[in-house]
Amino acid sequence: MEGTWWSLLPFLLIIPLAVWLKEILPGLVVGLLVGALCLEQSVIGAIERTVSAILHSLSDLEHIKVAAFLYLFGSLVGMMQITGGIKGFVERLSGRIRTKRGLLLFVWLTVPVTFFMPMFRIMLLGPVMKAVLRQFRIDRRRMAYIIDVSTEPIIVLLPAATAFVGFMTSVVAAALAQNDIRESAYDMFLRSLPYNLFAIITLIVGLLTTLLNIRIGRPQTKKGEGETNELHGLGLRKELALIAGEPLHLFVPLALLLGLTFVFFVYDGRQRGARDWFEAFSEADATWAMLLALFVTILLSMVFYLWRKQSLSELIYHFFAGGNELMAPIGMLILVWAVSAVAGELGFTAYVASTFGTWLPGPFVPAAVFLAGSFLSYFIGSSWGTWGIFMPLGVTLAHATGAPLEMTVGAVFASGTFGAFASPLGDTTITTAAIMDMDLMSYAKYKLRISLICAGLSLAGYVLLPLWVG
Repeated sequence: MEGTWWSLLPFLLIIPLAVWLKEILPGLVVGLLVGALCLEQSVIGAIERTVSAILHSLSDLEHIKVAAFLYLFGSLVGMMQITGGIKGFVERLSGRIRTKRGLLLFVWLTVPVTFFMPMFRIMLLGPVMKAVLRQFRIDRRRMAYIIDVSTEPIIVLLPAATAFVGFMTSVVAAALAQNDIRESAYDMFLRSLPYNLFAIITLIVGLLTTLLNIRIGRPQTKKGEGETNELHGLGLRKELALIAGEPLHLFVPLALLLGLTFVFFVYDGRQRGARDWFEAFSEADATWAMLLALFVTILLSMVFYLWRKQSLSELIYHFFAGGNELMAPIGMLILVWAVSAVAGELGFTAYVASTFGTWLPGPFVPAAVFLAGSFLSYFIGSSWGTWGIFMPLGVTLAHATGAPLEMTVGAVFASGTFGAFASPLGDTTITTAAIMDMDLMSYAKYKLRISLICAGLSLAGYVLLPLWVG
């Protein structure tokens, strides 16, 4: 379908409704229905298209892998909780870390073993950090921000062994081929990394706020503001209070998960033609490798817990209870995918590309691509979607106008990073808010303030750097 301003309508409804109602789910449903109505021009047809979009989102293999990963990880956390693993680790941690700054620095120190993909890191750290919040009296929004800022902004800057490298290189390769530019896509990707200004600036700000113990935003003025209902999970909290802490019940599953993740990365990469382990990390399907590792970890952990005299019925009950805790973010992600699909059918990509045009002077191409891409990524909440849409446009503009190519590629990557980090529709924002028991829109607004400052500094850099380089 030819793109028109109608393609913006679903996204223009979702954010204001979410802010007004303080819930994103109704906005997603309304945005999806309105988008479907624009396509079908009838109420019955819109309802049919809405249900069809949801079912197609559920049937997409990549979406199924993400949903399965979230549910199974929640299940593993549920078993670690009921066996006293998380409680034992918190008790041990509280004896060694005595300050807020020490605890926040601990979050950064876990990066070398949790850098594969944002969701992996959030799911590992979130439950443990949530458990120590009250002891250290840290604003849970601040803790969630530190987890998030030490996740996506770092991972997009790593040149190997992450879930992002293969996809980022592939979109660059496709854009170079489209413009008949005979350069190595991976070399171009490497040269673009210093120009992902948003990731770099956001990372610096995150480190400084941690090291200097700087508070971001206003403290919560009311008890429970920005959190979910205190009655939710009350029975589980009482049950967990009666359990003896056992750190081994956390360390063994996590060691298994990390070790098996490396194994399956190498295995899957070699299955795809990689010649050595380093290349295997770049070639592997990261989500699939981690899903396999998680599945085997759950099986082995179940055997380990039974060997440790844990009740089988309790393990099974909390396996499903833990997974069900993440059904809310899984449901929101399904609706986000459905809305994006409907907007795509309305010609959203074509409209955004044509609106920003191809008439820009070369020196302003990186700044324009970053600005347009950030706008898009905020409304769709997807870094990968933004990169896929804007990389061909950015490379074409740079090639036609003589703009710095690696800087333009870096600007595209930066724009997607902004949306994935700041948008309330981003999977990391949704998952972090759910795991930390926070209101999604409250947390998204908390992150948006500092994200806009970092984006403004990045935009200034993209305006000035081409003039300085030129």
